Amino acid sequence: MLDPSPKKLSDEDQAKVDRYLQSGVNSVERKPFRPWVLLLGLAALLTLLSLLSLYIAQTKGVV
Repeated sequence: MLDPSPKKLSDEDQAKVDRYLQSGVNSVERKPFRPWVLLLGLAALLTLLSLLSLYIAQTKGVV
């Protein structure tokens, strides 16, 4: 019967990968994600684009 999860790396290669992942290379401290800031930013952008489209419509005589 076939092994359901065959190894893709040798033990030596897996040890190298594990050492690299634990070394902290390319790790970056990030600020915590704040969804409310993103939501407010999207709402502000949507409002700005809506007002711009209304202004363009009024100057062209559509509204």
